[in-house]
Amino acid sequence: MEMHAPEHPGEILKEYLPEGLSITDAAKHLGVTRVALSRVLNGKAGVSAQMDLLLADALGTTVGFWSRLQLQYDLWHAQQKHKNHIPRFAQLAA
Repeated sequence: MEMHAPEHPGEILKEYLPEGLSITDAAKHLGVTRVALSRVLNGKAGVSAQMDLLLADALGTTVGFWSRLQLQYDLWHAQQKHKNHIPRFAQLAA
């Protein structure tokens, strides 16, 4: 069974933001630039630890929620690129 790519946290974040709240107003509330928030929402940037804390406060999510989503996303994409496994260190000493 083939695993599907996890959604970028920005896609999930769109569902959490109140309807009618502009990106500009959300960014001001978070204390970040509109560009920084827009990049996350559009999947052009990842969720940083600082952004995770801000989103947890503003949305009532747990600390680490957004970082875990980012980690799952990043690891899945890294695995897709990592086709040539390297030998274990123990094999070097043999």
